[in-house]
Amino acid sequence: MTERRAVLSGSTFEEQIGYARAVVHGDQVHVSGTTGFDYTTMTISDDVVEQAEQCLRNIGSALAEAGCAFADVVRVRYLLPDRNDFEPCWPVLRRCFGDVRPAATMLVCGLADPRMRIEIEVYAQRPAR
Repeated sequence: MTERRAVLSGSTFEEQIGYARAVVHGDQVHVSGTTGFDYTTMTISDDVVEQAEQCLRNIGSALAEAGCAFADVVRVRYLLPDRNDFEPCWPVLRRCFGDVRPAATMLVCGLADPRMRIEIEVYAQRPAR
C-alpha cells in the first residue's frame, strides 16, 4: 500500500477550508499553493518580494517535514494577480530553484485575499531511501 500522509502547517486556512499544506503520496510530495502569510502570526507583508520569501520559507518547512528539500522539486507554479510583480521576485526564486531548474509555469490570476500578491505551489520527488 502506498504511503499517504498529510503535512499540516498550523495555518488557520487549512482547518477552515479543509486541506493540507502538503500531501506525501509514496515518493511524491504535493505542496499546496502557498502564500506569503506568516502562519505563526497570521500576518502578511505588503511587499511582494517579502511575500515570496515567506512563501518559500513556508514551502521549505513543508518539504522538510515531508522528507525532502528544494533540491527535490521537479515542478513549480507561480500565481500572481499582477504580472509586473513577478520579475522583482526572480532573485528570491533563483536562490531556491536556480541550481534545481524545475519545470515552471507563471499564471496571472486572482487570489483568495487581495493582500496576497504571490502564491507558489511545488511538486517534489523524495530521494530514494
